[in-house]
Amino acid sequence: MGRRLTFSLRRAWRNHTGNQGIDPLRQYEPDSLEAVQEIVRDAEAAGTTVRAIGSGHSWSDVALAPGFLVHPTGLNRPCDLEDDLLLPRDDGDAPLVRVESGMRVRELNELLEGKGLALPNMGGYDGQTIVGVVSTSTHGSGKEFGPLADFVQSLDLVAAEGTVHRIERASGPTDPAAYGARYPDRVLKKDDDWFRAAVVSMGCTGVIHSVILAVGPAHYLREVRTLDTWREVREAIASGSALADNDHYELLFSPYPRDDGEIECLVTTRNRISPDDYRHDRRRARNWLIELAARFPLTPVFSNLLIGLRPSVTPSLLHFAMKNIENPDYVNKSYRVLNIGAANYLPAYSCEIGVPVDERGLHLSAVDEVVDVAARHRDLGQAYQTSPISLRFVKGTDAFLSMMEGRDTMMIELIMQTHTEGGVELLGAYEDRLYALEGRPHWGHVNTLTRDRVVELYPRLQSWLDVHAQLNSTHVFDSPFSKRVGLSRAGSS
Repeated sequence: MGRRLTFSLRRAWRNHTGNQGIDPLRQYEPDSLEAVQEIVRDAEAAGTTVRAIGSGHSWSDVALAPGFLVHPTGLNRPCDLEDDLLLPRDDGDAPLVRVESGMRVRELNELLEGKGLALPNMGGYDGQTIVGVVSTSTHGSGKEFGPLADFVQSLDLVAAEGTVHRIERASGPTDPAAYGARYPDRVLKKDDDWFRAAVVSMGCTGVIHSVILAVGPAHYLREVRTLDTWREVREAIASGSALADNDHYELLFSPYPRDDGEIECLVTTRNRISPDDYRHDRRRARNWLIELAARFPLTPVFSNLLIGLRPSVTPSLLHFAMKNIENPDYVNKSYRVLNIGAANYLPAYSCEIGVPVDERGLHLSAVDEVVDVAARHRDLGQAYQTSPISLRFVKGTDAFLSMMEGRDTMMIELIMQTHTEGGVELLGAYEDRLYALEGRPHWGHVNTLTRDRVVELYPRLQSWLDVHAQLNSTHVFDSPFSKRVGLSRAGSS
């Protein structure tokens, strides 16, 4: 291999918020594909496990690795696309880029901007690694946009025995003859089921080294945030006009009715504008005072203290938060508008549940259920929802274990300020109630998923398990998370 791999011992790992942690046997920071292969083979020889983490922004146990933990910090570079290994493409096909798995979304945005390109969509935060958001089916909001996993055209993954697999759809971009001639020791798998299993696999099928992404041209967006009521918004969502009339559409709402009985919502729309509109509209920033306050270290301390002393002020604080991020016009480059801003820096954790969007109206009923659960916990135990609740809309996908598999989905993000009294219990109550509406919890957020529940929620689970059994034939990628939710192979230890 050329040089001996180094690792650290007796060092704890904690996620971004600190609600998840583990003391792994070893921690590695590989900087090459070959180094990842060696780590996997060493783990197999030692009878332990390997798990790659992203940036530590998951609130569930999805990243916990008791064996060998792999940090992606050394795998954060752009890669040669190797055009001579790709099949001919039409002029109208989306541009392709290839990057290593540890590149964060913000670094990818900078790379794309330098090429006159951009992600067509993204989530509200840019600090995660690109493979972290892909592997857990993280998403933005918009009727025409699936999860970020849908941008992936091909992925290079180190599976059991250190074997490198390039996995893509049967129609994927790689030329089998050219790839096999250059990399005779690697496996090219052009198979729809393999791709649908590997692209959203939460680290359970191997360590992803790099991905080929389909992207789009750089563009500008105008964001408008306005206060409304759930009664009015519900009608617009039910009719389809809210989603059809906007490129990106999402809501924040308080589950606590105002004095007039209305549920208050903050509606956010984001739509493409022309370069001329961008140049003539100089409103390049959101409310600078709120952005500054969100970054101030003592802001969450004061908020938690106030809520702890007087829980009944919580509804007023939620109204204040939404009122102060209302904004009639914010124009900027797409990736800056899609990033929700300094709110990302407030310490919090969340549960996120996806319910289907279809003619049955389960997504509309879901809001009523959330409001009812919040009222019960307030009335019975003075336990409050301490942040506005988010509703985002995502196009269905065919990735077997995506929350959006087989259906358009409304994702309900139930955010809690860190140290909220009764917060974890309230999130559990939301989750339990939303299962009745076919809710699927986000893998990377707080959840209580079990194998029986996963079997119930994911009709293509067996297809995923069939691929997983081949990529994880030595059990080297098993973890506490995969065992909890039933994604480890039977008999693994």
